[in-house]
Amino acid sequence: MIKRILITGGAGFVAGNIIKQSLNFTFFYSEQKDEIKIIALDRSRETYKQNNLVWRTADLLEENNLQRILKNSNPDVIIHLAALSDIDYCKANKGIAEKINVGVTKNIVDFCSDTGCRLIYFSSDSVFDGRKGLYKEEDIPEPLHFYGKTKIASENIIRGAIDNYVIIRPSLIMGLPVFEGGNSFLLRMIKSLKSGEQVAFPKAEIRSPVDVITLSRSVLELSLISYTGNLHIAGNDILTRYDMAKRIAEKLSYPAGLIIDKKPEVLSGRAPRPADVSLDNSRAKRVLKTPMAGLDKGLDLIIENRGNKTL
Repeated sequence: MIKRILITGGAGFVAGNIIKQSLNFTFFYSEQKDEIKIIALDRSRETYKQNNLVWRTADLLEENNLQRILKNSNPDVIIHLAALSDIDYCKANKGIAEKINVGVTKNIVDFCSDTGCRLIYFSSDSVFDGRKGLYKEEDIPEPLHFYGKTKIASENIIRGAIDNYVIIRPSLIMGLPVFEGGNSFLLRMIKSLKSGEQVAFPKAEIRSPVDVITLSRSVLELSLISYTGNLHIAGNDILTRYDMAKRIAEKLSYPAGLIIDKKPEVLSGRAPRPADVSLDNSRAKRVLKTPMAGLDKGLDLIIENRGNKTL
């Protein structure tokens, strides 16, 4: 059976890894041996070729064009990744952030409501205020910034309109981009360490980082199973971003002394960041066959799947 999966934001960091993992995914996880066909939807034109992949180019803000592509693609599942995720830009440009992060989601939800298409929506750990940490799926979101508020608005639209959905709240995502230009903190960090430059990560921010390989496999598994509701996809380790970076440097044989503390910035126009948005991944461990990984295992997976990327 062919499972048609459409991914918005198809040229992005996470999407690229999902696309790459989809080639061999069913060998490991699908008892039905479903064949996965990926439709990557992005403003960019085709940047990558793969046997099970086709590209569709569109501006998601052009509603009629978006609906036409969705209808013609006839997906069984939509993985909605496209978003304006720069927290400070969203604060300064609330109108466009609302259109992209909420308006586009509403249009996709309308399509899913009309067709019964399954929706896997990427929300964020930023929906929480960071005062508690180790957040469970049922904890009440209280975002500190406008970006988080747009994610909650979209979550509410989804829950109010369709039943066949998963709202994923990923933790800090660690990995390498498949396509050029993907937004990867790990790649930026490695480039700086190779040059002998210091890299600043805050001791004041606590996360439960998840590697992009585990995340990608989890999303593909969710495309093939019937689970619905919220799901936190996070790593097994809870640590400060500073300690995370030190461990990454040591694992990749770079001088850990190049990692320095990034002090909180007090700048006009900068949105507040939550202190501790570590996520409880207990439900993901119960629901998924894909094992959740700790930091070291996650880095091993990234290294195994890096392709021609040097570390």
